[in-house]
Amino acid sequence: MSFDHAHPALRRTLAARGYTAATPVQAAVTAETVRGRDLLVSAQTGSGKTVAFGIVLAGALLGEAERFVPAAAPRALIVTPTRELALQVCRELTWLFAETGARLATCVGGMDVRRERHALGAGAHVVVGTPGRLCDHLERGALALGACEMVVLDEADEMLDMGFREELERLLEAATGAERRTLLFSATIPPEIAQLAKRYQKKALRIATASEGDGHRDIEYRAVSVVPRERDLAVVNLLRYHEATGALVFCATRDGVTRLAANLHERGFPVVALSGELSQRERNQALQALRDRRARVCVATDVASRGLDLPDLGLVVHADLPQNAQVLVHRSGRTGRAGKHGIAIMVVPEPARRHVERLATSARVQLAWSAPPSGDDIRRRDQEVLAAEIRTLADQPADDDRELARMLLTDRSAEDLVAALVHLRREARPAPEELTPPAPPRRPQPRPHARPQTQHRPTGPGAWFTINVGRSKNADPKWLIPLLCRRGSITKSSIGKIQILARETRVEIAGSDAEAFAVAIRRPDAKDRNIHIEPFDGAL
Repeated sequence: MSFDHAHPALRRTLAARGYTAATPVQAAVTAETVRGRDLLVSAQTGSGKTVAFGIVLAGALLGEAERFVPAAAPRALIVTPTRELALQVCRELTWLFAETGARLATCVGGMDVRRERHALGAGAHVVVGTPGRLCDHLERGALALGACEMVVLDEADEMLDMGFREELERLLEAATGAERRTLLFSATIPPEIAQLAKRYQKKALRIATASEGDGHRDIEYRAVSVVPRERDLAVVNLLRYHEATGALVFCATRDGVTRLAANLHERGFPVVALSGELSQRERNQALQALRDRRARVCVATDVASRGLDLPDLGLVVHADLPQNAQVLVHRSGRTGRAGKHGIAIMVVPEPARRHVERLATSARVQLAWSAPPSGDDIRRRDQEVLAAEIRTLADQPADDDRELARMLLTDRSAEDLVAALVHLRREARPAPEELTPPAPPRRPQPRPHARPQTQHRPTGPGAWFTINVGRSKNADPKWLIPLLCRRGSITKSSIGKIQILARETRVEIAGSDAEAFAVAIRRPDAKDRNIHIEPFDGAL
């Protein structure tokens, strides 16, 4: 599949960049049969979507013209969930549109608003931005969408997950250009996406460029079972054993990111951390360190990783387990992009094995279980890697290197000198960790006379409290009960009914313990700073 239907200026640019064959999504959206249609496209990240909708935009906006003429208002709007993705899309379109004279502007949070207003006022043909910042410019009159002919929503499912539905609707209603076309790209098409498409698209053509299982084709899913206290040590050994050019390690919280990144840095890994507390400048510096290879490992939270497209990312490690199948697929999808092979590994504490197996089944991925690499495994692999490295070095010595080698050979044997080189190269690598072999998985034994489980009820009238997490934040008694016991200095027997609502959870505490519980929960808690427990004084 070639780029026959692309604008001539883009065909030349693509050829110069070495693009000879279109990916499935590029071929599907640029086919002659879909010309002029609204499109609802399900395609995985890393499938070449940016080039795909760039070709569509150029064809629709340029027509037969070779170059863009000056524009008083934007002719195309591209909306992405994160600033990193917006900047990445702008970089891609900048080289793709290099011969067309297109002017592009970005509008994203964390950047200079005055500079963005100037770029919009100077006449941008294509605007790329995040929903919140775009709506801000729209409300202040800096962004006019009355002449907008094309709207692209990239990773629409993520934008809805992040709560941007109202902003997306505002932008779509403001884009009132004649015969406006809307292209909606989403990894999945849940009901919310289908409703958005039905309301704002005109007889959209549905394009699915991958089947349910194809999103995992280039990713090898693995799980390693570990003793819970040795999670960080297992991450060290996984990074050492695989030695991927780029690795992304996921933690559940900002504190977890900070701690694990510091742990890896102390052991000698070139590592950066990405979490929501970083400023835009700090995030940019971290990403640049990864792109220019000064850092090889990135430790990040789920929110901080959205929209990341890191070069040569060969390994994803789930240091903290994903909350659900969608998060598992999204995290793992950072690797195995653009046809490259990737590995995604979950670090599984022994008690969580059955939960992870259900997670993999729900995500429709094949999971290979093993023990984490041992110190001996890593040392054996080092032998192979070091031998290959040194043989490669031996094939390309410079004259001054040979001169120094001859001088060294006057008083040292060749074996001693090569051994010293091996030692030098080995010492540059972080030392592997010694892990406790995990116990073999236990099979559940049937209990012929097991009594049915009953919910415990505290004796006497109970007092009710609220927790500021509900179904929307995956509230579950499995982790709420330990949290209540720790925060309130109570035992499980003091907890009665638990009612999980959409945005909060209500819990009953035994009357005899309620007063002490109310005092205990007011104490600051470093582990779960964002979770608040308060007395409930409403009617049940």
